[in-house]
Amino acid sequence: MALAFCGNENNSAAYNVDNGVLNNGCFVDALNVVPHVFLLFITFPILFIGWGSQSSKVHIHHSTWLHFPGHNLRWILTFILLFVLVCEIAEGIVSDGISNSRHLHLYMPAGMAFLAAITSVVYYHNIETSNFPKLLIALLFYWTLAFITKTIKFVKFCDNNIGFSQLRFCLTGLLVILYGMLLAVEINVIRVRRYVFFKNPKEVKPPEDLQDLGVRFLQPFVNLLSKGTYWWMNTFIKTAHKKPIDMKTIGKLPIAMRALTNYVLLNEAFEAQKNKRSQYPQGSKSIWCALCSAFGKPLILSSTFRILADLLGFAGPLCIFGIVHHVGNTDRPSHSQINVLGVFFISSEEFLSNAYVLAVLLFFALLLQRTFLQASYYVAIETGINLRGAIQTKIYNKIMQLSTSNMSMGEMTAGQICNLVAIDTNQLMWFFFLCPNLWAMPVQIIVGVLLLYYLLGISALIGAVVIIVLAPVQYFVATKLSQAQRSTLEYSNERLKKTNEMLRGIKLLKLYAWEHIFHSSVEETRLKEMTSLKAFALYTSISIFMNAAIPIAAVLTTFVVHAHLTKDDDEFSPQVAFASLSLFHILVTPLFLLSSVVRSTVKALVSVQKLSEFLASEEIGEEHDKCSEQRNAVNHSKYQAVPLKVVNRKRPAREDWNNYSSCMRRPVNITEGDDFCVKITNGFFTWTPEGAPALSNIDIQIPQGQLTMIVGQVGCGKSSLLLATLGEMQKISGNIFWNSSIPDSETGEDVSAEKETAVDVEFRRRGSVAYASQKPWLLNATVEENITFESPFSKQRYKAVIDACSLQPDIDILPHGDQTQIGERGINLSGGQRQRISVARALYQQTSVVFLDDPFSALDIHLSDHLMQEGILKMLREDKRTIILVTHKLQYLPHADWIIAMKDGTIQREGTLKDIQKSETELFEHWKTLMNRQDQDLEKETIIERKTVLERKNHRRTTYSREALLNDDEEDEEEITESDDEDNLSSVLHQRAKMPWRACGKYLSSAGILLLPLLVFSQLLKHTVMVAIDYCLAKWTSAAIFATVTEKQKNCTDCQNFDHAYYSKVFSILCCIGIILCLVTSIAVEWTGLKVAKKLHSALLNKIILAPMRFFETTPLGSILNRFSADCNTIDQHIPATLECLSRSTLLCVSALAVISYVTPMFLIALVPLAIICYFIQKYFRVASRDLQQLDDSTQLPLLSHFSETVEGLTTIRAFRYEARFRQKLLEYTDSNNIASLFLTAANRWLEVRMEYIGACVVLIAAVTSITNYLKNPLSSGLVGLGLTYALMVSNYLNWMVRNLADMEIQLGAVKRINGLLKTEAENYEGLLTPSQIPQNWPDQGEIQIQNLSVRYDSNLKPVLKHVNAHLSPGQKIGICGRTGSGKSSFSLAFFRMVDTFEGRIIIDGIDIAKLPLQTLRSRLSIILQDPILFSGTIRFNLDPEKKCTDSVLWEALEIAQLKHVVKALPGGLDAIVTEGGENFSQGQRQLFCLARAFVRKTSIFIMDEATASIDMATENILQKVVMTAFADRTVVTIAHRVHTILNADLVIVMKRGVILEYDKPEVLLEQEDSVFASFVQADK
Repeated sequence: MALAFCGNENNSAAYNVDNGVLNNGCFVDALNVVPHVFLLFITFPILFIGWGSQSSKVHIHHSTWLHFPGHNLRWILTFILLFVLVCEIAEGIVSDGISNSRHLHLYMPAGMAFLAAITSVVYYHNIETSNFPKLLIALLFYWTLAFITKTIKFVKFCDNNIGFSQLRFCLTGLLVILYGMLLAVEINVIRVRRYVFFKNPKEVKPPEDLQDLGVRFLQPFVNLLSKGTYWWMNTFIKTAHKKPIDMKTIGKLPIAMRALTNYVLLNEAFEAQKNKRSQYPQGSKSIWCALCSAFGKPLILSSTFRILADLLGFAGPLCIFGIVHHVGNTDRPSHSQINVLGVFFISSEEFLSNAYVLAVLLFFALLLQRTFLQASYYVAIETGINLRGAIQTKIYNKIMQLSTSNMSMGEMTAGQICNLVAIDTNQLMWFFFLCPNLWAMPVQIIVGVLLLYYLLGISALIGAVVIIVLAPVQYFVATKLSQAQRSTLEYSNERLKKTNEMLRGIKLLKLYAWEHIFHSSVEETRLKEMTSLKAFALYTSISIFMNAAIPIAAVLTTFVVHAHLTKDDDEFSPQVAFASLSLFHILVTPLFLLSSVVRSTVKALVSVQKLSEFLASEEIGEEHDKCSEQRNAVNHSKYQAVPLKVVNRKRPAREDWNNYSSCMRRPVNITEGDDFCVKITNGFFTWTPEGAPALSNIDIQIPQGQLTMIVGQVGCGKSSLLLATLGEMQKISGNIFWNSSIPDSETGEDVSAEKETAVDVEFRRRGSVAYASQKPWLLNATVEENITFESPFSKQRYKAVIDACSLQPDIDILPHGDQTQIGERGINLSGGQRQRISVARALYQQTSVVFLDDPFSALDIHLSDHLMQEGILKMLREDKRTIILVTHKLQYLPHADWIIAMKDGTIQREGTLKDIQKSETELFEHWKTLMNRQDQDLEKETIIERKTVLERKNHRRTTYSREALLNDDEEDEEEITESDDEDNLSSVLHQRAKMPWRACGKYLSSAGILLLPLLVFSQLLKHTVMVAIDYCLAKWTSAAIFATVTEKQKNCTDCQNFDHAYYSKVFSILCCIGIILCLVTSIAVEWTGLKVAKKLHSALLNKIILAPMRFFETTPLGSILNRFSADCNTIDQHIPATLECLSRSTLLCVSALAVISYVTPMFLIALVPLAIICYFIQKYFRVASRDLQQLDDSTQLPLLSHFSETVEGLTTIRAFRYEARFRQKLLEYTDSNNIASLFLTAANRWLEVRMEYIGACVVLIAAVTSITNYLKNPLSSGLVGLGLTYALMVSNYLNWMVRNLADMEIQLGAVKRINGLLKTEAENYEGLLTPSQIPQNWPDQGEIQIQNLSVRYDSNLKPVLKHVNAHLSPGQKIGICGRTGSGKSSFSLAFFRMVDTFEGRIIIDGIDIAKLPLQTLRSRLSIILQDPILFSGTIRFNLDPEKKCTDSVLWEALEIAQLKHVVKALPGGLDAIVTEGGENFSQGQRQLFCLARAFVRKTSIFIMDEATASIDMATENILQKVVMTAFADRTVVTIAHRVHTILNADLVIVMKRGVILEYDKPEVLLEQEDSVFASFVQADK
């Protein structure tokens, strides 16, 4: 048929202009083409010439981007315009189908308008991004012309009495309105920006985030289309495929999303709440109100998007109804056709009864629905992330003001605080994410049920009732599930605690042969955990089963009832059946979500309750005397959160403090005013408000610029006195004065101008104090950062400090020198190294006051002496710094300018050494005897070289070099990006794109031979049955409708009605089989998961506990623990669910595509390009997603460890006055975690939008092909319905498939890492001798022969002992001494075969120890290590875990160790509780317990490895005597720090670099002038 613009009928009114040109419809349409052609001609040259050359630059530099006024409105109007134009084109085509010739003018102008609309928005976007508004004038003309021409057309329609019943009239009216509004938007831009018609145009700069090229997260800045489709992520995801994503790639957070911005928002909301309800400052209600007022607006937006998306979702079933109905209706009623202006007009009913039109509408509805849904998710998650950042900052500010007693008395443990940060803030984030569902779900359910009722009548309600009745059951299952999860969590925490203790004390366990005890203890907890995991798995499988079975049950009841209720078979037709089927699919979703939303809400309520309790907990220095009240009044409230200053400002003038001084300070005598630094008068201090005072009657003054020493026995309150001075203890009465004339040091002025909470004014006055706590506190940073501690770096000073603390040899050993990262809590350093770094930090600071709490406890005599001389006396005292030193080393007392002696929490005496000598002669004499004993230790040794090659005992733990760190992911190829070679990088990238099939195989093969086939077979069968059910429905409805049609054709009245019985039976049977299979598959998946979890954990535990010591020294403890915690948790709880989800969504997609292809084979052709696109999208997404997931996890770790670090080092941070710096650090960590989370969210949305669009294309193609197919060779309309229903399902499950694939890939990493550890070689526990060959009481004599012994730590390391020969007679006491790293400890470890003996042998009582089984050997010897290790449990368990000894033996051991009186005083005696790591005992007491533990083992050989290092002199003297008497008949080998401890030994061995230098009786060695031992002893005489 020939084409013509106005049609080519001869009698055409199209060319008739008798009534005037404008009354000719064709001319008016031609006129409408003019504006569009004008726009295309004007803009194309500008677009091609102007931006073609520049486009690449524009995209990279977003520094010119901005949004003109009305930006979003313009985009929305353009989208609506495009949709209306598509409708106009479709209407033109449909109405043109009625006439005989083709009238191009019905749809061609609309087509041109469509092109022009797209051009207008592209043009606008380019002008906007280059900020060049003058060119917008072209659009102004275009909208004006388009508005005028459309109005003419509309007026002409009105003149010809065409009204609302005609679709074209409505469309034209809409277009007039749209063009008018766009014109208004354009005029508004001129009004605001004044770029034409005004003299001075307004200059507008882009947002400052965009001028900073570090911001790569562009979601807030891009245009609406890019926002909705995440188009800006394309380049990002592409680059991710080329090189791994790191923090640099993702850049910085935009200002509006930073933690600080959101914290300020939240804080303002808190303040507003507080002012409203001033009587109760913090309740969970006020927290909720504050959260809603700060973050409520975006949630409303998200909920609106969500409700819109849900309503659009119903377009699917309705369009299916229409299409199937249209396809099935062979006889269509003809409508009366209106012919005006020479063309036909159609009504909207006629338009919508066209199947092709419905298919296109369905496509658009799906696109819109998916876009809205993803937008809703994105907004909700972004809000949740912002909220999390704000709350974490709020919690951190509170931590900074927590009272120390809260921490030490266990009211608020570090664990609880970390849980608050790690778990509760995330719960709140998830709640905000799921929040829009609370509003949207009721709407969705109500609309769904109404539509079902409309389609099916009363039987629909029965189906809905089935769903709604089963919803409470689902809720019940969900609550049970969360209970099971909670109990699992408790057990797994307990198991982790035990595993952690086991790994921390692994050296002791091996030396004492106690591995089996701890192994069985962990296994026992794991058994309990597995029991609750079984419950968890059971409820999970019920939940999965119900999710799958409820829709089947609902559909079954509905259709069987409907079939029996309907009299007229028209009602039981394919369109009704399949529309209802897809409605059921829609209805089930909110009901599944309901349980998780309710659960999330409950969790959020609990979290807020915890948060409010935490925010209401006591703060430091909250005292209730007049002064604090007065301060409170000034501070508004004690809950005032500290405003964060990003920039540290210098402290303002001190006038604001002066208001208080009248109340605070008693008149101080001017004469005594200047010579003290701190003065406490009549002080009583306590840790808990109710408790008895820990320090009483404290009256001291610390002289300024001098060295003050505090001495006293273990546990007499020396450390407490320091903390009380720093304001960390609660003051009952008395006053603390800091001398305000002390100049503020450079660090002192660094404290931000914060409104601090009610902290005593004296502490305000105190500047920064360099404080080294007794338990060294280290940052998870490099050695250098730990020492400089944020102070400016001065090389000379740094060198001096390193030298004073003798850290150089240690630094030389570390893998990266002083740039080595210190693990959390200094895990990779020895006690001594940790202590020295902590002291070095105090020395390095430029503060005028330095507090050192027992800095010598873990150091040997040379080190402590060097530190005293070079560090404390030279660096500090000569600088006139005020030093307070707590110590047990009485030999340093002569150096002190002022001494404070303490006893039982009071001051026994203070003064100079001379004063005490005069007034307290007894005390002085006691000290003198102790000092003499120690004087013999003092040796300034010059003979032995300073440089030691190997650090004592710990050298091996610290030499975990790169390989060891990489051990973490043994075969994770992505970790090996050490070398930057191109070929290496490309292989790494190749690995990143691959799925970890090997790990998947390992996981599935662990399930066993029976489960695996069951798993696969049941899944396949289930999905086959599901397809069969729907196919049966299609056949049933088609048959029913066919019967009706034939009845009508035969026109018989007495014909039998169609018999539904046969079909309903088949349908019911299939549904029941389907339901049973759902149960089988869900149980099979969870059962597989349980079996694998059990198998992998037990294999891992067995491997780890039997691994050689070298393994623990080269693998960071954290990485082993991670395998037991995070990785086991993933395998226990996450993999089974992901596996189930993945297999379900994949099989659903496959079966859906198969069904569509079966219905319309043409579909397969279109499927190929879609499948290719899909493959590439998932390939790119998986790589980016994994990187982002890892970034998200890895940025969370520093954030959480920063919290736990802060909690542990709170006293140090506050002493240094470093709160502001640490807050700043927190903001950085939070922001980097949030930016990773945001990118991950955006990437997920990117994927989902694309997958949903592909799904929409599948629906469109399926619809169009089946309609076309039907018209050519009629299919049953039931099959068309089936195909469309399945096509709708594809769009739902496609993105689930890819998301689950990505999750699975990440989760299989856990299997891969555990697999890596399972390859560890175990120690050789077998011996050559059988138990019968070893005497029962061996070794009974204790004779040791060492023959030509050479030892090394690993086969690729140098030997640490070389050709050592010695003979130790039974009962001898042997002392071994030598400088750090001389091989003393290695000597002791060789007896236990903890090191590799590659030459020579050790013979004990006639048996070569190499031939003994390890267990036997180690259980028959005793050793006390230098680091005291206690396990949580009872004292009895710590002394005798094997439960072999009677109470009397235990008490005897405690008496020997000088602990009997301590234990007697504890509640429960031997059954008194020891907390984790023995934290409830002092360092010295812990060491004594370790001695007692060794005494319990009555073995004839006893080794002490520097065991008395942290015990005060008096206790050590008693111990030495006891060891000599109690062990008179045993062989005792003592490795000595302090030489005097081995002066009474029978034999002394002096070692150097792994060789024995001297070997004789001590008296013989002392007589030799040139003996090294003598020089050790005599050096200081």
